[in-house]
Amino acid sequence: MCIFDKIVAGEIPSNKVLENDEFLAFHDINPKAPIHILIIPKAHYENFQLFPAEKMGAMAKFIQEVAITVGLDKKGYRLISNCGENSGQEVMHLHFHLLGGTNLKWTGGANNPKDSF
Repeated sequence: MCIFDKIVAGEIPSNKVLENDEFLAFHDINPKAPIHILIIPKAHYENFQLFPAEKMGAMAKFIQEVAITVGLDKKGYRLISNCGENSGQEVMHLHFHLLGGTNLKWTGGANNPKDSF
């Protein structure tokens, strides 16, 4: 069981932003921007490549609702999902980073993925 599964199960607390039967959004404990939300499916999927395509519509709608909830829908935001070891994915549970609240710069790139937010 990964850390996100434990958050879904209520074994680890989180600062929830939005939740429904399928998805959960909560504040990242190590934010890279003034607003940094993690968005996950409640069911465990290791990464984007393994997530059923037919579920993406519901996930996209949920992500849009999260953006509205935190007030980023009008000013803009960055949405990131790392897929697999070489991408820098650290928790092997599909998750999206929703970042905003400032004018985000792209400073890292392929040579420095840890700083690419």
